Amino acid sequence: MPAAPTAPRVAELRASDADRDRIADILREALAEGRLTADEHAERVEGVLHAKTVGELEVFIRDLPAAHQVPPAPAYTPVPSRPTPGAIPAEADANVVAVFSSAMRRGRWRAGRRLHAYSVFGSVEIDLSEAIFEYQQVVIKAVSVFGDIQIRVPENVSLRGTGGGVLGNFEVDTLDSVESDAPVIYVEGWAVLGNIEARPKRGKVVSDILDRAQRTVERKLRKHLDR
Repeated sequence: MPAAPTAPRVAELRASDADRDRIADILREALAEGRLTADEHAERVEGVLHAKTVGELEVFIRDLPAAHQVPPAPAYTPVPSRPTPGAIPAEADANVVAVFSSAMRRGRWRAGRRLHAYSVFGSVEIDLSEAIFEYQQVVIKAVSVFGDIQIRVPENVSLRGTGGGVLGNFEVDTLDSVESDAPVIYVEGWAVLGNIEARPKRGKVVSDILDRAQRTVERKLRKHLDR
């Protein structure tokens, strides 16, 4: 039985233009710091331009400090498609219900951890663009039967959707915030002959996220003062 092919080592991979640019930037910094002479810099840059593999590129910087620095951790951590188990209670902090009517929640309000929205032959609007997020994870359960549910969120949050439609429309625009501590909004729902949409509200960003540690200190301070 033939042996399974092994993956090539990183040093054996073909170098890309981005790899060459990275090495050239390190060489330029070394020249500016006086670690390389002008002739050495020119000679190495020439070699970088003709290098074919990543390993060949690394040769030109192996005697420079930048080659041995630990790369910084990525600024972005992918957001899971579902909330952390146990982080969200089963009971809703608030309900928004429209039966042959309309209902809305917008302006300056506290989002909580779980919100339920029901629309039966009605329309529901949930606008989080000016809401106060006390928790990083927020779940919105949406059910639309011959109705319409519109959800608007700030541009700098992460947004995920899980659900579908039965002769209806379930549409959630996926968002990924570059801020690791930004709120994550999960929309879960079903549209039966109805419509559910969640998308960012352009020009709106989260401006007030209460720090969990700060709230803990405040609670302890209040308990101390109440004694």
